[in-house]
Amino acid sequence: MTLPKFLLADNSSFPEDIFVLHTEFPRFLINLKDDEIEWFEDLTGETEEDIATELADLMDKAGAFYDKEMKDYE
Repeated sequence: MTLPKFLLADNSSFPEDIFVLHTEFPRFLINLKDDEIEWFEDLTGETEEDIATELADLMDKAGAFYDKEMKDYE
């Protein structure tokens, strides 16, 4: 099965939260409400600079994905 790079996720227990799931390495779930991230990968051995750069880029892409999806719903 081919998965999309990003998926929208929600949960009725967290009605104010907006979740985006990144399905490729490094896999993570981001809550766009507060930019809290849950990593599903062990990033041990990665340099802090590489992680910071990758994270900033992926957060931007997750936000852009959400914005595009919401625009498509309108």
